Amino acid sequence: MVKSNGATRLSNKIVNVVLTQTDTTVGFLSQDETKLQTIKSRDSSKPFIKVYENFKALQEDGNRIPDSKKSYVRRSRKTTFIIKNIAFRVAKNKLNSSLLKSKWNYSTSANESGKHFDREFCEEKADIIIEDKESLHEGESSSLLKINSKKVRRLR
Repeated sequence: MVKSNGATRLSNKIVNVVLTQTDTTVGFLSQDETKLQTIKSRDSSKPFIKVYENFKALQEDGNRIPDSKKSYVRRSRKTTFIIKNIAFRVAKNKLNSSLLKSKWNYSTSANESGKHFDREFCEEKADIIIEDKESLHEGESSSLLKINSKKVRRLR
């Protein structure tokens, strides 16, 4: 089910904030980092995770993965990686919505900073809500790994 506050918000020219169930938990997705910073009241120096639809899109965006770790990144599920202070995740979208067909989105958990999921807060802040029959539910966050060509360090 897709809910919107108005038909004009579905225009391709406007960058929307989408509330949806991600592969890990409920999240806000957008290609506009500043809109997400405003919603989360987040410091502009703290970056967001960039979620790619597939490994090819990750590489096309200019990201370089050490050769020894490419297979590891490609096969990982529910895992966020940090390489050279850039956080990213490859996550296939389970929902077949044309609104989510971009190659990448910035992602953040759908809550106020430091708080748990509050549906009212999220519905107020999102331009578009995409929900399937399982509804929106808070799950565990992704694993967070910092990698380079030599080692992998678990941060979360």
